[in-house]
Amino acid sequence: MAIEPMSLNTARIKNRIIGDHASIQEALKLMDKLGCKLLLVFRGEHFHSLVSIGDVQRAIIKGKEMTTPVGEILRKNIRMGKFSDPKEFLHAEMKKFRMEFMPIVDAQGQLADVVFWEDIFIDLDIESLTTLDVPVVIMAGGRGVRLKPITNVIPKALIPLGDKPIIEHIVDRFARKGVKNFHISVNYKKELIQQYFQEIPNRLYSVSYFEESSPLGTAGSLHLLKEALNQTFIVTNCDILIDDDYPSILEYHKSNRNELTVVASIKNYSIPYGILEVGNESLLKSIREKPELSFFINAGMYILEPHLLKEVPVNKFYNITELISSMLESGRRVGVYPVSDGSWVDVGDWTEYNKASRRLGFGEIGG
Repeated sequence: MAIEPMSLNTARIKNRIIGDHASIQEALKLMDKLGCKLLLVFRGEHFHSLVSIGDVQRAIIKGKEMTTPVGEILRKNIRMGKFSDPKEFLHAEMKKFRMEFMPIVDAQGQLADVVFWEDIFIDLDIESLTTLDVPVVIMAGGRGVRLKPITNVIPKALIPLGDKPIIEHIVDRFARKGVKNFHISVNYKKELIQQYFQEIPNRLYSVSYFEESSPLGTAGSLHLLKEALNQTFIVTNCDILIDDDYPSILEYHKSNRNELTVVASIKNYSIPYGILEVGNESLLKSIREKPELSFFINAGMYILEPHLLKEVPVNKFYNITELISSMLESGRRVGVYPVSDGSWVDVGDWTEYNKASRRLGFGEIGG
């Protein structure tokens, strides 16, 4: 049976339309606002193409500015359906390529309908269709001083976010991708973390622990894994969540032959003033009215090659940024993989925790 035409006069479709003249920055903002990763691109009044979060990320990685028009980063070929296509074919294509939606075009190539993933695959998570076969290290040994007073009682990793602690949200996101092996760095109130995971029924992954004898920073305890890890691995802080395509991040890391890759959130800041560019003798060169600036923020997730574990000093306070700085000084390959601001959740202090909790639909518990 083929798709039947429907009215395009629906908010779900209209909200996902962006003009080809809009900037990469505007596309990211719209994706974050809607919580989606795919948009319909129009040229004037007519459907023109699709732009995905992957298109945007690849453009940024290639050095495109955030002000670059979306029309300049579009793929030459996109997947579209026709009314004559059987539903089974369209659904199979959507599943094969993990499409949030499939545009349906008429005989003139104009948009006539859109088929959405959630209407077809009601009980199937689109992100569960990709797999990730690497170990994940979660750094959970800190005292969480910025989240006192609750961290006087429980470790930061066990602070609830909705009906689960932060660390279980992190593990679940990786486990849905097929990750089977987790290594958790523990120190402060370690027994509570270990007991919590012991009591999770029917989990399909293993958890091992490596203990700091004293606080060693964001990377100091990694030397304890020198014998345990002999393949590419992921390191994440225990107070961040990232909603992105993890296999694509790993593919970027491997295809670029990086020794280390930093995941970065793209933060946009609006300056409510005119910015003056001043030259020699304090002469005005130009004025930028209320510019919007973009920055790459360290999101607290990294991909590392195993030989780097030998470069972490033994029993010394050592942050992962020190390792990165050392590598940069030697001219080694450190990559940056961009994710949108809306894909990154930071719960490291009460201000950010409450913002994240509201954004995810949970309540506030601290402040």
